Amino acid sequence: MSDERTFFNEMLDEANKPRQPYARLAKWLEDKPANFLTKKGRDAETIFRRLGITFAVYGTEESTERLIPFDPIPRIISASEWRRLSAGIDQRVRALNAFLHDIYHRQEILRAGRIPADLVLQNEAFLPEMAGFTPARKVYAHIIGTDLVRVSENEFYVLEDNTRTPSGVSYMMENRETMMRLFPELFQSHRVAPVEQYPENLLQTLESVAPDPSKSSQTIVVLTPGIYNSAYFEHAFLADSMGVELVEGRDLFVDAGHVFMRTTREPKQVDVIYRRIDDAFLDPLTFNPGSMLGVPGLFDAYRAGNVTICNAPGTGIADDKAIYAYVPDIIEFYTGQKPILNNVPTWNCSRPDDLAYVLDNLEEIVVKEVHGSGGYGMLIGPTASKREIAEFRKVLETNPSNYIAQPTLALSACPTHVASGVAPRHVDLRPYVLIGDQVRITPGGLTRVALKKGSLVVNSSQGGGTKDTWVLED
Repeated sequence: MSDERTFFNEMLDEANKPRQPYARLAKWLEDKPANFLTKKGRDAETIFRRLGITFAVYGTEESTERLIPFDPIPRIISASEWRRLSAGIDQRVRALNAFLHDIYHRQEILRAGRIPADLVLQNEAFLPEMAGFTPARKVYAHIIGTDLVRVSENEFYVLEDNTRTPSGVSYMMENRETMMRLFPELFQSHRVAPVEQYPENLLQTLESVAPDPSKSSQTIVVLTPGIYNSAYFEHAFLADSMGVELVEGRDLFVDAGHVFMRTTREPKQVDVIYRRIDDAFLDPLTFNPGSMLGVPGLFDAYRAGNVTICNAPGTGIADDKAIYAYVPDIIEFYTGQKPILNNVPTWNCSRPDDLAYVLDNLEEIVVKEVHGSGGYGMLIGPTASKREIAEFRKVLETNPSNYIAQPTLALSACPTHVASGVAPRHVDLRPYVLIGDQVRITPGGLTRVALKKGSLVVNSSQGGGTKDTWVLED
């Protein structure tokens, strides 16, 4: 392992000795022959190909279907570390749901001046059509992926909140299944918190927010855009794991204010739709009239309280990057508590003082589009050329409200199998949270890893991989 100390090494301390959670793993790695992990990596790839675990890449000339690279060395989080993380995540998702209810009703946080009203009301992620409507149990974001990064032994930051249609949970589960097949003896030497209950917890969460949760049997469907969507494998995986139907918009119709699913027999009324399509395509009668993916009349049935949509339309305002800077204020406003997990310090370029600072320090910081994702539409100052910085400066000056900026963080690194052996690579973490009759947080989540030396970009679309995340039990 490298002895470079510009980042926090999660496995090794300053003396190059294994930290306590990694002690048994480090010993296990030492005892393995040089080609052991290479062979196991090929075995994992064979499993993934057989199962069809792929993701689609748009806009490339090569094959659109790829395997996400899988690293066979697990990331380990201690029980005490996880208790703090889960408490912070719980606090955060409750506050975000309270914020969503408020801005679509009394808008007290705007009246109090804690967030500029225009930042919310003029935001394209804010849906006026949701005003005055209260979903079942007042839950708007039922499935949330909270992206975390670590920079030191005790410092974790929330990088962003995914409250629309967060993806990746199927990879978390398949990574665990693959690891248990490949390394049963390693599991026997650790007490690892399970993740396989996620589909059951998801089903319980969806059932709990049905329009009439007292019904003995709820009809739940997963609504997918179809086989050409980048996350289609996950849509099918989750529907199959829950034992519910995977449907496209053409499989559903609205009659007398209720949503029905076409079957080979008579139509069946639908209670809950776990949608994996964007707001604009949900209902051509209410949103994008050209949408072929949604269901005409769906939003009226939803507003009438006859069907539940998870996540609710309009939840995107809670994970908008411009709103992100105000999440600490949101937590304090609705809970009366200081945030347990901190935000990455953020400059909102719509503020004149923040913009001035960003323009003076473009070479040192990261600038992101408010609505950007997947590592696109951003400037990484320390690695950008003078020409790129100059061009980005013009764009930023023309439309400052479309950008935020953050310092370049030294993300923590985990042991990772690479061509030269085992070396540290930078990682982030996406735990998955379910909110319905209660908050359910799966222990661990999806660890994404930047496989290129020195890279901080973990996105699978830009060459990143994944690894299993182990939360140790006491």
